[in-house]
Amino acid sequence: MSPATPPPQPAQNCPLCPRLAEFRVGNRQGHPDWFNGPVPSFGPPDASLLIVGLAPGLKGANRTGRPFTGDFAGDLLYRTLIEFGFAGGHYGQRPDDGLTLNGCRITNAVRCVPPANKPTPAEIKTCRPFLAGEIGSGGGPRAILALGRIAHDSTVATLGQRLSAFKFGHGARHEIAGAPTLFDSYHCSRYNTQTGVLTEDMFRQVIGQIRDFLAAN
Repeated sequence: MSPATPPPQPAQNCPLCPRLAEFRVGNRQGHPDWFNGPVPSFGPPDASLLIVGLAPGLKGANRTGRPFTGDFAGDLLYRTLIEFGFAGGHYGQRPDDGLTLNGCRITNAVRCVPPANKPTPAEIKTCRPFLAGEIGSGGGPRAILALGRIAHDSTVATLGQRLSAFKFGHGARHEIAGAPTLFDSYHCSRYNTQTGVLTEDMFRQVIGQIRDFLAAN
């Protein structure tokens, strides 16, 4: 069987969001050795689980070019994915660390780093076709994990559903007719973990729930 074809990714100089493009130019001038572009998804395109984050971190994925790589959120995310069998190898906070994903793919609702880590509603909407491509690739995932409310809302909108019918909640599970099962978690950011909004055990419970769901379906 031939491998699934990866969905379209934004161009390195994607001009669709002028504010983000301008910010990208400034970052390239200040840090020419960084990736400084729309961060491509990571993992096999036919994965059973698609994880959707918010956007690249300035000194994380925007620097390294791999989702959740090089910042605190990646430490918790990849450690937990390795524990539950969704990743293999060693996470070394760099894209050449040899880490692999197993039946899991990671993307972001917004592919370019936004100023102050806050994309506008228009930027989220503009980037949505790339999220739609991820959801529809390789026959489609069987489960989606949304990390945070913005990722949840963009996923629900991409699936053509009303937000009022599927409200975000940590640990929530949403059954959407004709679509992958949607799971929610608070974002594994440094702020959320340091303030106790998200504990490591809370995050492990969500990943474990998804593993059990996929094993049974």
